[in-house]
Amino acid sequence: MSQNNSNTKLDLIDTKNSSNELELQEHDHSHTDSKQGHEEQEGSIFMQLLGKLNDHDALYIGAYKITDLPKIYIDNGFHFFKNTKAVKESGLYTVTEHKGHKSIVNNETGLAPAWDLSITNFVIFQWLAILICVAIFRKAIVGYKKRPGKAPSGFQNAVESIILYVRDQMVRPNIPSVAVSDFLLPYFIALFFFIWTMNLMGLIPGAHTATGAIATTGGLAIISFLVINITAMKVSGVGAWFKHLLGGAPWWLGFIMVPIEVVGLFIKPFALTIRLFANMTAGHVILLSLLGILFFFKTLALSPAITAFSLFIYALELLVATIQAYLFTMLTAIFVGLAIGDHAHEHGAESHAH
Repeated sequence: MSQNNSNTKLDLIDTKNSSNELELQEHDHSHTDSKQGHEEQEGSIFMQLLGKLNDHDALYIGAYKITDLPKIYIDNGFHFFKNTKAVKESGLYTVTEHKGHKSIVNNETGLAPAWDLSITNFVIFQWLAILICVAIFRKAIVGYKKRPGKAPSGFQNAVESIILYVRDQMVRPNIPSVAVSDFLLPYFIALFFFIWTMNLMGLIPGAHTATGAIATTGGLAIISFLVINITAMKVSGVGAWFKHLLGGAPWWLGFIMVPIEVVGLFIKPFALTIRLFANMTAGHVILLSLLGILFFFKTLALSPAITAFSLFIYALELLVATIQAYLFTMLTAIFVGLAIGDHAHEHGAESHAH
């Protein structure tokens, strides 16, 4: 009898110990899960901040959505929708969203639209940059009309100084023919002011950097590619342009030189694209990385140091915004000069003779 009682007591003790162990394990699991959930929440907050650098299908000021933007698809016809809601209601497309990224699929084909010409957040800021540039030039022109024949002053003088700098320090020194450089000068002036304005707009709190999109920098580089090669063909002739693909080598080395020269033609715009895109994105990523330190260490004690470093990076970004506009414009001028080569002197001599 006593042996049975002792066995019963031992069973009760074992059962109690087992339940305690289960409770401890459940507590550890719940603590681990809550910790992981907290870390995932912090990570998602940082990723949301990082995602604000990307393009959006709506107009955003900072992290705040202002309004939806029109959707334009060329896909078995022309389709225009005033916003994403109208796309869903049309029944033609299915809109899915994953981690802030929306994908559009044609319900009939199961594929994305053949051409997506929708207006995006970066497009809006490109248009704003164009309007600002037009306003700047308009104000300068009005100043000349009001004071004809007089020396410029104030805002007019500042604009003229920048234009003369573009002409005398970027374009003319790198394009051997004065006639060609003056003919292309309006393009280079517009290019410099447009890129510079977009870069500076991205530093305004709440605004977005359109040059932080590779589509923007790629579009600018494609235009530069066309300007470079069309100018070379016009100045030297189409035959001489093709002959230039030999790189000065004998014709029988063409199978080696022509592919190299063709690759070189496309490397130039590619370099322009990546240089501007990478430099204008890097500064914003650094600023967000500094902000991410607060989420990592979970303390406000680092705020003074982070603020000081952020102000330094911000001031550096002001310099980078100007330098990148300068480099893109100057490199395009250099590539034009290299493309026309010695024919520029002949073209310049003919222009002066006429």
